[in-house]
Amino acid sequence: MSVIQIAVFLLIGALAGWLAGVVMKGRGYGVVVNIVIGVIGAFFGGWLLPKFGLRFGGEIGLFITAFIGAVILVAIARVLRKA
Repeated sequence: MSVIQIAVFLLIGALAGWLAGVVMKGRGYGVVVNIVIGVIGAFFGGWLLPKFGLRFGGEIGLFITAFIGAVILVAIARVLRKA
């Protein structure tokens, strides 16, 4: 993986994490946490979505996958925080 690919992956993860924070809580969590949520969401979404027959390609597909995974992670975190 090249440096540019890693930078694009982190940028997409940051945007997906920020958007998930906005959608799920009304605000983001900060740049570093947004990147972490988005990157973990990308891996989680990449693992979970194919199990339901969903696959997206390209950078837009990576963003959609990361966003869906990040939203699920934020939802899980909110449920666990309340418990």
